[in-house]
Amino acid sequence: MTTVASFKRVLVTGGAGFIGSNFVRYTRANHPDWEIVVLDKLTYAGNLANLRGLLDHVTFLRGDIADPATARRAVRGADAVLNFAAESHVDRSLLDAAPFVRTNVEGTLVLLEEARRAGVRRFLQVSTDEVYGDLAGTGRRSAETDPLAPRSPYAATKAAAEHLVLAYGASYGLDVVVTRGSNTYGPYQYPEKIIPLFVTNALENRPLPVYGDGSAVRDYMHVEDHCAGIDLVLHEGEPGHAYNLGAGLEVTGLEVARRVLDLLGKPWSLMSFVPDRPGHDYRYAVDTRKVETLGWKPRWSFDRGLAETLTWYVEHEAWWRSVRRRRGFRRHLQEWYVTEGAGHGAYRADQVHR
Repeated sequence: MTTVASFKRVLVTGGAGFIGSNFVRYTRANHPDWEIVVLDKLTYAGNLANLRGLLDHVTFLRGDIADPATARRAVRGADAVLNFAAESHVDRSLLDAAPFVRTNVEGTLVLLEEARRAGVRRFLQVSTDEVYGDLAGTGRRSAETDPLAPRSPYAATKAAAEHLVLAYGASYGLDVVVTRGSNTYGPYQYPEKIIPLFVTNALENRPLPVYGDGSAVRDYMHVEDHCAGIDLVLHEGEPGHAYNLGAGLEVTGLEVARRVLDLLGKPWSLMSFVPDRPGHDYRYAVDTRKVETLGWKPRWSFDRGLAETLTWYVEHEAWWRSVRRRRGFRRHLQEWYVTEGAGHGAYRADQVHR
């Protein structure tokens, strides 16, 4: 079992992304003596603005985890590697799966090999509850011992990465652990995901695209709870084991839209019901009893977390407007929601953010 004192230099890949940057903030507050190295490719969802106020306290490296030379440089001297780096949006994986294979599978393999060669003491893979597949029609929750049954290219690549991580533990004796987090929300989330998309669209009086009838269920966990769970598993998790992290909630997309609109004082008429996502998983839910034995419990209620997240986006308008002006954001909305044959046609061309 590892201890807090055993870590001096920690590599956080994908540390300029949503959960990764929040984890860097969390560690600065809870482990101020750590030397943090952030490796990020700064693709469309990576943003140095997410690390504002932290760059003087971390070593930042720009690069691709799938490049062996870059990974070798980043891993050198690290006691622990936390792999947050990933292509992570299901919709984008349905349009083009290749980048997901490159980063999520090949990148994880490269990191594992460099971590093995460098003698890293612990490798933590940040994964997702989507690897379990759809639980619609059941009342059960996914346990860590359940078989993986991913149903989207994104989820399939995350499952493949997990298999590689656990195989490196079994084959080479690398100390590895995996966290499987539920849908996460909070500050600095790229506004293509449901909550920041709904919030920023509502603030601009644009339609909120709700898939199908809005009945798909997700377990929404605040990013601070997610970071606390990852930190605990990093220190206390049993080698070779996976741990579910979730808030124990079951919230529909329709309810998310309604709550966002109510909190912002906007009419429900802004909801736009769009054709369903291909192969849409209609229910995720995880059993968190295993991580609870280590002492983890979510602290954020959805009411509090959603309200404070909305306040953050209202108060950080410059951040999200800058992100939404990026070509990659506009291109994705154009491809997914407007272009005939590529997406859903949920928006008119003049409704896409310009």
